Amino acid sequence: METPNTPRRSNLPTDVARLPIPGNAELLIYILALLLAMLVCWIADSLGSADWFVFFRWITVAYILSRGIAKASRVLEQ
Repeated sequence: METPNTPRRSNLPTDVARLPIPGNAELLIYILALLLAMLVCWIADSLGSADWFVFFRWITVAYILSRGIAKASRVLEQ
């Protein structure tokens, strides 16, 4: 019989797998680049929202391609 001061031991394992943190460094750089470009287009008189959209389009294509290449490099050939 357990005494009230004895800690109760559970049947749960203590070596639980840790989940990765959502997101990645590339996503952070992507978002920072878009924010910086937005600030530049907002401050500069010669740039406008159309210029920011062109930058947004091409940087998004580059980001998606880089994620696809990163995932494809992890695929094991059978």
